[in-house]
Amino acid sequence: MTNKVEIYLSQLKLWEPELRLLRDFTLDCELEETFKRKHPCYMNDGKNIIILQEFKAYCAILFLKGVLLKDPNQMLVKLTENVQSDRQLRFTSLEEILEKESIIKSYILEAIEIEKQGLVVEKKETSDYEMPEELKIAFEEDENFKVQFEALTPGRQRGYLLHFSQGKQAKTRLERIEKSKNRIALGKGVDECICGMSKHKPRCDGSHKKITTNSQCK
Repeated sequence: MTNKVEIYLSQLKLWEPELRLLRDFTLDCELEETFKRKHPCYMNDGKNIIILQEFKAYCAILFLKGVLLKDPNQMLVKLTENVQSDRQLRFTSLEEILEKESIIKSYILEAIEIEKQGLVVEKKETSDYEMPEELKIAFEEDENFKVQFEALTPGRQRGYLLHFSQGKQAKTRLERIEKSKNRIALGKGVDECICGMSKHKPRCDGSHKKITTNSQCK
């Protein structure tokens, strides 16, 4: 798998030195290197612990059970409102990573210990999320739409329920539901790419905006 990681790193246009250094930190913590989700992934005893990521504005370590970390330095970032488990450490320079080496490694070592202890993130069930009245009415008016929604994975359903419920006005909630119908019909989540242009699939990164103003992605 190391060869796949090398290929990935050598093809980066941004953050190669930074991610190589973060990679060294993870290997110093005796994690096993593999390649998953199109990114370097680091494991302990066959269990995924962290993933290295690159974005336009920053590079990051993604902790797959990050919500369980103590985070004494208040550095962990929650990606979106509906993410329950994952947390990121974000960096914008090589110097920052060098300065925070001991802190970064402390987070990695704690994440390893969490996995060794078999700790599990207690996630909210889909039934725990509020279903807006507007969505209930939409289901009553369109049985096929209800079937398509219920065919989504539980995580995607929770993402939509949160997205719809965050609309403060009925008009906003209705607009969000209507705008999401095509995405739901395709079995995609609220932030997933449906135009095929995203460079960070399955997430929509806005690449469609460079191609056409009629894209359904957003």
